[in-house]
Amino acid sequence: MNKELMEALDILEKEKNISKDTLLGAIEQSLIQACKNHFGKADNVHVTINPETCDFSVYAEREVTEFVDDPAMEISLVDAQKINTNAEIGDMIKVEIHSKEFGRIATQNAKNVILQKIREEERKVLYDQYYGMEKEVVTGIVQRVMGKNVSINLGKADGILSENEQVKGEEFEPTERIKVYILEVKDTPKGPRILLSRTHPGLVKRLFESEVAEVKDGTVEIKSIAREAGSRTKIAVWSNDPDVDPVGACVGMNGARVNSIVEELRGEKIDIINWDENPAILIENALSPAKVIAVMADPDEKTALVVVPDYQLSLAIGKEGQNARLAARLTGFKIDIKSETQARESGDLYDYDEEDEYYDEEESEDSDAAESEEITEEAETEEIFADDLTEE
Repeated sequence: MNKELMEALDILEKEKNISKDTLLGAIEQSLIQACKNHFGKADNVHVTINPETCDFSVYAEREVTEFVDDPAMEISLVDAQKINTNAEIGDMIKVEIHSKEFGRIATQNAKNVILQKIREEERKVLYDQYYGMEKEVVTGIVQRVMGKNVSINLGKADGILSENEQVKGEEFEPTERIKVYILEVKDTPKGPRILLSRTHPGLVKRLFESEVAEVKDGTVEIKSIAREAGSRTKIAVWSNDPDVDPVGACVGMNGARVNSIVEELRGEKIDIINWDENPAILIENALSPAKVIAVMADPDEKTALVVVPDYQLSLAIGKEGQNARLAARLTGFKIDIKSETQARESGDLYDYDEEDEYYDEEESEDSDAAESEEITEEAETEEIFADDLTEE
């Protein structure tokens, strides 16, 4: 049993997460390469490795000939009979090759083959590991600031937080721990290139999933998110359980759950609203905290006219139009907001008195005829009573 080789493979398998079979395959290729460097060719070289004991043997199949022209491919009858006494001209003989016979250059090349294979497998393992973490949130440590980009250590690899994916105003210090969203993982010859983000709406969604148990188990579903990183986020939630309040679950006791997310996002405001299949109700909720008088939505055109009280117009639109803009992204509707006065002047809003009756000429004539018939019947009844009294 080759204990040293086995121990080395076990250590590599544990530390690098590279399978032992892959490492044994690399050793096999390195031995074949060493034979090629030593003999000039290795077409007839075979390597066998026992995966249980890590014992290996190298041999070359050579043809028994009377005169040897190519020592790498042929063997003389005398030498062949030393290995097998029954050998004859034309037979194929397995000749064992001892790795100790390889020269320094051949040994060095074999070593390079093994190291190259280990590096390739290590890159592949890292890529597969982080590729499976795409669209997830991880905690990283700020390594260094490279110009306008920031290098974040994610454990076994470093990720890049580019300027476009940074929240304006955020500053990072070396060794600071931050949560980042893995935007994309690319495979390169130097290893996986991991692109990170602090502005993606998915960051907010994953933070809610990690903080709110109801969101993680699917009881509360996040239907839509609209975000302006560093300023405000609107999130629409829906409960699959009628006994669970989706907004309350996300807010938590005394706002504990949402506050921890706000703290992670460094003070970014978060509005949590109820999702509704009715676009008018959804738009009304999305414009919160502004009050709404009426919503006229066109689901086909994806447009909506919203009427708000005069004193609520600026609140509905928000600073620099932010509230209306986020509501439009959240609902997918193009929203036009008007004050009550503007809507009345343009004819988009009118008063409707429920006590007013709908007038129809035919119905009026029928009612008049019915009334005249009732009067006639009453008159006839009175005449009959009058005749009876006269006779008495």
